[in-house]
Amino acid sequence: MTAVFVNCAAVILGSILGLLFSGRIGSRMEEVIRTGAGIVTLVLGLQMAFEFQNVVYFTLAVIAGGITGTALDIDAKILCLGKLLERLVYRNKVSAATAATAATAATAAGEEVQPLRNFAHAFLNSSVLFCVGAMAILGSLKAGIEHDYSVIFTKSILDGFMAISFAAAMGAGTIFSALSILVYQGALTLLSTLAAPYCTEQMIAEITGSGGALICMIGINLLGIRNIKTANYLPAVLFSVIFVLLDPYISQIPSLFC
Repeated sequence: MTAVFVNCAAVILGSILGLLFSGRIGSRMEEVIRTGAGIVTLVLGLQMAFEFQNVVYFTLAVIAGGITGTALDIDAKILCLGKLLERLVYRNKVSAATAATAATAATAAGEEVQPLRNFAHAFLNSSVLFCVGAMAILGSLKAGIEHDYSVIFTKSILDGFMAISFAAAMGAGTIFSALSILVYQGALTLLSTLAAPYCTEQMIAEITGSGGALICMIGINLLGIRNIKTANYLPAVLFSVIFVLLDPYISQIPSLFC
């Protein structure tokens, strides 16, 4: 678990630096940082998305995952968790009142209200970014089975720098994504001996592909191109796992018609 704690610490430190940096710059520079973070996130997501090995599994996983997540309204539930954390951090209602006032003023001015610096959205998007990916899976498995922390340490450095840009662009919710890392990667590390036999090259590739699609959605949101409820597509990762586990049986279907 040492490597997981290091990863959490890197995100917390990066978030704090991002918040300190954000407070010293104007709105124009914040927009520049937000755009830069969006472009980097989009490129990172595209790079990951093209890791898939089976385009049919990738397509079905993303679509089926989106339908399932929308039916379960996962995005709203995670946002509720983020808002709960916000209430615990800000015990008064200054933050909410300030946000409501800003939204009212923007609406009156005819401007589109963007949730980019919303605490809950920052928590949601940064949690997805830091937890979905091959490095999170492989790093946790190697740490738990081989006691090799090199992958997680490398991920920690990358996450720390991303946390700086995310916290500067989206706000304080980023720092609490460390809780998501602790739960997700901690569970993978502790269960690594059980999960290792199933984490084949194809499994990791398909999970990385569907996870990359989610990260692309975060980049699109940051760039203000479209407001996508990213968390509703989280089941895509689970569907990727299911399709790979069923692959030996699915591959035999064509032979039934020969």
